[in-house]
Amino acid sequence: MTEDTTAVRKQHQFNLTLLLNYLSSRIQGFPKNETVFTVKQYRSGQSNPTFLINKADKRYVLRKKPPGPLLPGAHKVDREYHVQKALFSAGFPVPQPLLYCDDVSVIGTEFYVMEHVQGRIFRDLRLPGVSPAERSALYVAAVETLAKLHALDLNALGLKNYGKGAGYCKRQVLTWTKQYKAAADTDIPTMNRLSDWLINNLPSNDDEVTLVHGDFRLDNLIFHPTEARVLGVLDWELSTTGHPIVDLAYFLMPYSWPQGLNFIDTMGEIRGIEGIPAPEELVSIYCQCRHLPHSLSQWNFFEALAFFKMAGIAQGIYARHLLGNASAEDAYKFGDSVKPLAEVGLQIAERGAYSPAKQLIGVKGLFQQSAKGRLILSQVKEFMKQHVFPAEQEVSEYYIKNTNSPLRWKSPEVIEKLREKAKASGLWNLFLPAVSGLSQLDYAFIAEETGKCFFAPDVFNCQAPDTGNMEVLHLYGTEEQKRQWLEPLLKGDIRSCFCMTEPDVASSDATNMECSLQQNGDSYVINGKKWWSSGAGNPNCKIAVVMGRSRTSSVERHKQHSMILVPLETPGVKLIRPLSVFGYDDAFHGGHFEIHFEDVHVPLSSIILGEGRGFEIAQGRLGPGRLHHCMRTIGLAERALELLCQRAACRETFGKKLYQHEVVAHWIAECRISIEQTRLLTLNAANSIDTLGSAAARKEIAMIKVAAARMACKVVDYAIQVHGGGGVSQDFPLAQMYAVVRTLRFADGPDEVHLSAIAKMEVRDQLKKFRAKM
Repeated sequence: MTEDTTAVRKQHQFNLTLLLNYLSSRIQGFPKNETVFTVKQYRSGQSNPTFLINKADKRYVLRKKPPGPLLPGAHKVDREYHVQKALFSAGFPVPQPLLYCDDVSVIGTEFYVMEHVQGRIFRDLRLPGVSPAERSALYVAAVETLAKLHALDLNALGLKNYGKGAGYCKRQVLTWTKQYKAAADTDIPTMNRLSDWLINNLPSNDDEVTLVHGDFRLDNLIFHPTEARVLGVLDWELSTTGHPIVDLAYFLMPYSWPQGLNFIDTMGEIRGIEGIPAPEELVSIYCQCRHLPHSLSQWNFFEALAFFKMAGIAQGIYARHLLGNASAEDAYKFGDSVKPLAEVGLQIAERGAYSPAKQLIGVKGLFQQSAKGRLILSQVKEFMKQHVFPAEQEVSEYYIKNTNSPLRWKSPEVIEKLREKAKASGLWNLFLPAVSGLSQLDYAFIAEETGKCFFAPDVFNCQAPDTGNMEVLHLYGTEEQKRQWLEPLLKGDIRSCFCMTEPDVASSDATNMECSLQQNGDSYVINGKKWWSSGAGNPNCKIAVVMGRSRTSSVERHKQHSMILVPLETPGVKLIRPLSVFGYDDAFHGGHFEIHFEDVHVPLSSIILGEGRGFEIAQGRLGPGRLHHCMRTIGLAERALELLCQRAACRETFGKKLYQHEVVAHWIAECRISIEQTRLLTLNAANSIDTLGSAAARKEIAMIKVAAARMACKVVDYAIQVHGGGGVSQDFPLAQMYAVVRTLRFADGPDEVHLSAIAKMEVRDQLKKFRAKM
């Protein structure tokens, strides 16, 4: 990004030689060569002056106290340094603080230096030039970062005594009243009335204590250059310990900003800007992250306090302008803002009790997404509409053109560009709760949407088999395995495949698998054949998760197999041939390959979880994976029904439209009934995984695995029938849809195995009920 800097303003100038000598002797790695040493001042920021330091290829940021007389207790740069040091050590996103200097002889005031973090800082809260999906993702990332801050343990940070703790709201009212009166150049009765109301309406839970930022705004955050991810939280001058909802209300203050009050670019009305979430949604996401009830009591107090505080800050900035030591050039603008800010605060105060969560009541549906889930689903739908569906023709033409070329295994450029765009919009790795913050129920709706296009899951890095493999590594991988394989998979830099099914045995009974995995010194030796290894044909496929028999038959049959990581470049790994599904090679996601392992040696550290744990891992992998498959299948069925209805509405036979024939009308009705039934069954399974865990939801998962594939086969078959010859041709996607959904009736286990398991669990549950009655 372009740095928002200017030459050091006259009132803030200092001796560069003294500073250079000081930094050279105290910062490890500071360039000692004769390269130019430059210092620029940041234009933004109204409190402690901030400077960008350049020396050779290194960049640093310096913050110092302003010169001249200051308000009591203000501009404590030593506290900023102290809290940032504690947060950086805890892994919270802040620039690394490098040194603090209390020797005023160096540059005239105390100062500290931190690392420079390259990224994006948005000065305009409306985020012009950013797509609606990314706007939403940026605001969600911000509020999640705030929730993460408030969830930190003060004792673990070593900040238990950083502030005064309980009674923070009362102290805030008294502090900003005192600051305002000390800085006021004229009397504003509204400020006095608002101060009186606040001190007489303090929240009953003013004893809640966390670390608070004190000035948490979007423009105090550094975002990743291309992703909706916070790399650094800035400006900790007002940080202390106290009530966390004060920070939240301050962050949401722009939603109630007075119209026409534009004295500062970083504040202003943001309601109605496409993509920016409603405040109710952000509150709900914050509460979900912190496991709080979604109804916030006395919200009007916190909102009113935010405006009172902002008015006090504005008065202080204007006072520094009058004294001639303001940090920013536009400090003169703040004088006229104090009264309108106070008026809005007083209106909010006198509005009465109100909770933003009330606005979320009334969302329809038996299984409801969280606010974040609904928000991301709307972003995904918009992204699909704007970018994915319009690219279908270009993608199709690429694969037709390269049908007999090795290029068919490589993703077309249009998909790679869509992946970059989705990643930048924060629509990435949505399937993994630990990364996305979504529940399985949240993601189920999203998976359905992506199922409407063959390559859509790939666009969001939510494609099988990578999702299952990433879940395995996340749940069971060692730290080294995660670093080497999980991290690049999550970034989308590499792909993976899963090697389980074998050509020489009936793999529907997974204990039949014979691929051997034997320890030999400091390595495992793998020998065997696998097939239907999806994704192996993609040139970026670098790692395989392989299921092999590692123990003798003397061990219990479900403890004889293990899973191991095998890089595809390992000697002895041979891709024999791609397999086709009803003639389709599924090259768009790397195809399905037969792979032979001939004396393949991998280190002992490649084993996942331990020997004999293969089926334990498989069950953990297949639970969410089957759920995702089923929801994508429902999306596919919705697309097929859409095509069916379009065809039935535009074609005529025997003097009337196809849909007017009773048999076709009944097909349409049956499709809708089947889709709705399967969706509810699948959402119930997702909810069961969220609330009970995958193991306890085994029956629900098995039921949807059977129901979803059967339903989709019926819907697609009806759609093909309505399309006639066109339905089985390359002119429509229906033939390929049928190939996909028919395969699901035995992929991840045939229907018959699942039906037997369901029956066994049902009898068990019924007998439990019977015994209870007895």
